[in-house]
Amino acid sequence: MANIESKSSGSLIIPGQAPAEATPSCWSCGTMRAVHFCSSCGKVQPPVPVDYFTFFGFPQKLNLDTAALEKEFYALSRRLHPDLFAQANPEERAFSLEQSSMLNDAYRTLKDPIKRTEYLLRLEGVELEEQSKQATEKARATGMLKKQVVPSDLLEEVFELNMHLEELSAQKKIGEDDPALLEEIGNAKLSLEEKYAALFNELKVEWNKWDKSVDDATTDGAEDNRRKILDKMLDVLNRRNYVRNLVRDVNEALED
Repeated sequence: MANIESKSSGSLIIPGQAPAEATPSCWSCGTMRAVHFCSSCGKVQPPVPVDYFTFFGFPQKLNLDTAALEKEFYALSRRLHPDLFAQANPEERAFSLEQSSMLNDAYRTLKDPIKRTEYLLRLEGVELEEQSKQATEKARATGMLKKQVVPSDLLEEVFELNMHLEELSAQKKIGEDDPALLEEIGNAKLSLEEKYAALFNELKVEWNKWDKSVDDATTDGAEDNRRKILDKMLDVLNRRNYVRNLVRDVNEALED
């Protein structure tokens, strides 16, 4: 699975974009710079093209120490907040604003285990199926087909659920109420919620495999192994997103 080219939007490598050239020396004093601040004069530096993991000094692993992440986030927040540079020169004010903005973006992504996994996949050139509610609404509005594949293990269950939801919709239109049908739909929803939880546990197994593959990056067959893990994580996330949307659809049908 080939890595995508990445590009910095001023600082961090954003999946699908190409990195800008890093500045090797401090813009203010000319000495060798650190990532966020000059190690000599202490000035805030312009953002460098690194991924979110590197921004916080973490390896690209998925079992991330969230306590250490939070500690580093607040430490950097206290030093990078734009209010601290209100009297600084325009360059440093601009750099603090950029660094602070990207600090927040990186933290929001890495602290959430699912967003973290999706971000890593995008870094590795892998895109998920678009299963969001926005994608669904866009597809309905434009008449375009939304890219989605019903997981094979859910085909029969989804077919039956859709039949029940259509029957429920028809009954509501004529003002009828079928307790047995509502119970069937409720049981189906419970089953889907259990599958949703199980898929998260399945994903965590793949995190362990991925982290080990990072440590074993130089061993024979490492690249093939990484591809298999990425493919499996993609499959689990797509199935999980599909199930999440089914639960959402059931909730909306019951609330109408």
